[in-house]
Amino acid sequence: MAALNLQKGASSHSAYDLRDPYADIEERHTLAVLVENEPGVLARVIGLFSGRGYNIDSLTVAEVDHQGHRSRITVVTRGTPAVIEQIKAQLGRIVPVHEVHDLTAEGPSVERELGLFKVASTGEQRVEALRTAEIFRAKVVDSTLKSFVFEITGTPEKLDAFAELMRPLGLVDQARTGVAALSRGQ
Repeated sequence: MAALNLQKGASSHSAYDLRDPYADIEERHTLAVLVENEPGVLARVIGLFSGRGYNIDSLTVAEVDHQGHRSRITVVTRGTPAVIEQIKAQLGRIVPVHEVHDLTAEGPSVERELGLFKVASTGEQRVEALRTAEIFRAKVVDSTLKSFVFEITGTPEKLDAFAELMRPLGLVDQARTGVAALSRGQ
């Protein structure tokens, strides 16, 4: 009988999740953390990451319940499955943390990021920058005789692609909000 030829990183949404939880494959995960909106909570959450040498790819925070004084911290991080489980467990032990959700593991989710891109160009490059922005559905939010500021919303990959195409056309500066994410469905 032939051995099964299984690829590392098989889908976590399969009924037959045969991935080794201690594998050395780094995965990108989006974590949603519901916390008390009080001074020092963000520092404690960030301290957990920095104290253990975990990296944060993206971080967004906003109050989501004014009456209950709760905020939602959305963290995008990378690590092996064992490291991600450790991060979730350690986040859950911090006192002002109410809930920790791994949106990547829990099923389909929607991720969006807002970016502002300043492009300084003239002549044909200026026209090409406008054409490219139209393809990406970016809006012009500021215009001078020598530059544009484009606003674009989408996945982090879409914003990365837009930045790469704008770089040879005169990309001067960019500001990005970080990922905001919600699970889909019920």
